[in-house]
Amino acid sequence: MDHPATHVPPAPADIEKGTGVLEVSSRSTSTENISSSEPHAPIPIPIPPKLSKWNQRIESLSGLEARGITRVLPSERHGHSVMGYIQMSLLWFSANISANNLAVGLLGPLLFGLGFLDSAMCSVFGILVGSAATAYMSIWGAQSGNRTMIVARYFMGYWPAKLPCILNMILMIGYGTIDCIIGGQILSAVSGGSMSIVVGIVVVALISWLVAVFGMAIFHVYERWAWIPQVIVLFILVGSAGPSFNANLQNTGDPGAITAGRLSFFSLQLSVPVSWAAASSDFYVYYPESTKKWKVFLMTMAGLTLSFTFVNMLGIGLASGIATNPLWDEANKVSSGALILAGYGPLNGFGKFCGVIVALGVISNNIPGTYASALGFQVLGRYGKMVPRYFWVCVIVLIYFICAVAGRNNLFDILQNFVALMGYWTMIFVAIVLQEHLIFRRTGLAGGFDWTAWDDKTRLPLGLAALVAFLVGWAGAIIGMYQNWYMGPVAAKIGGIGADIGVWLGCAFALVVFPPLRYLELKKYGR
Repeated sequence: MDHPATHVPPAPADIEKGTGVLEVSSRSTSTENISSSEPHAPIPIPIPPKLSKWNQRIESLSGLEARGITRVLPSERHGHSVMGYIQMSLLWFSANISANNLAVGLLGPLLFGLGFLDSAMCSVFGILVGSAATAYMSIWGAQSGNRTMIVARYFMGYWPAKLPCILNMILMIGYGTIDCIIGGQILSAVSGGSMSIVVGIVVVALISWLVAVFGMAIFHVYERWAWIPQVIVLFILVGSAGPSFNANLQNTGDPGAITAGRLSFFSLQLSVPVSWAAASSDFYVYYPESTKKWKVFLMTMAGLTLSFTFVNMLGIGLASGIATNPLWDEANKVSSGALILAGYGPLNGFGKFCGVIVALGVISNNIPGTYASALGFQVLGRYGKMVPRYFWVCVIVLIYFICAVAGRNNLFDILQNFVALMGYWTMIFVAIVLQEHLIFRRTGLAGGFDWTAWDDKTRLPLGLAALVAFLVGWAGAIIGMYQNWYMGPVAAKIGGIGADIGVWLGCAFALVVFPPLRYLELKKYGR
């Protein structure tokens, strides 16, 4: 079918790179608020001829996306199609209907002591809020032709935008680590322990690397079909494990502890879908400028909420049955991957086959994060842009492979602490973007968006207000966070045992601080 996801962009494939030169920065003279179709003139930097020759050979491979962070011009994009819009939902559904997200659902009953109903309610509403934030951030890809962390420059300034870029790279590497561990655990459990978790990690990392190296076209095709076997085996899991789900499971602890558990689990569930917010525009840059924002929002929202809700309900169900199913209890003591496989126990050999499919499903979740974090290296500066995207993919995969091997026996700690910690900054970032958009851009106080200025420091905001608001928001998150290694003073007051409200305090602080500071910034500097 003819839609943006199935094509490599028309020539020129990447105006960042030429024969023997690489673009470091560019300057556009356009003063229009509507994007121009004129490419930026690159400032040449000599590179060794042999490296240039090898780079050209690699980037000439069929299906490999040569483009890095350079803006996709309107003339380089593809037309509208029904399949193009459907692909938006399929991308997010396929990427998130995976075992790593199922493992997050386990934490409601197992870690926070919540019953089935409370876990389910916190999960569904947390997913809705987090998905809405990511869906909002996704609207900028088609509008601008720029990657999310390039779009961030229009809201936070050229230099301050590097901070969320670094945090997003850490976030995506962290999720890559979790994906590899989950996949390795399940494959190890399927083999009865004869295959180590490390071997499973190698399998997941290698396939993720292969697809992410080739880039957007192959990646979209992979995600378009990868969800089908996942849905089939997960519905089989519902039939196999469902009879042991305990829908009557009750909360444990006193009322204060229950309230704290609800707050913490709700915030955790919100943090998982919102973690895609800083990368969500990356995958829509080849869609035409005229793509409707509301359609992008709804299709993205649909893919995120359906996938996250389905797998989290399965996770909550499995966790609810541990108390009454000794086999599940024993499996859970081994790993969350072993617990998932135990859910297929009645199916014997076929259940192990289903477990392999579930394990390989984390690859769909791993690929988008690998792709987005590799682009982050190029956003950081001119030296990063000198290195091709496919090389940075190799670096990212190597990093999270090493992290996965090192942390393979501490998955629950990683899930509890890392996921929530990353949710703090993403929600603060989204809050700043939303205010800049609605208060200053839409009203004309800061002008419109000139998407041709994506790499021109003199035409982008200074970002002083956004940087201060971001840091103040982090201060709010710190006093409200609840982690194994630290409990904020405000978080400690909730429920007598503490609860995680870092996301809410962080957003509140940023929302209060940003508007007056941005107004003063515009008044003094005019941009």
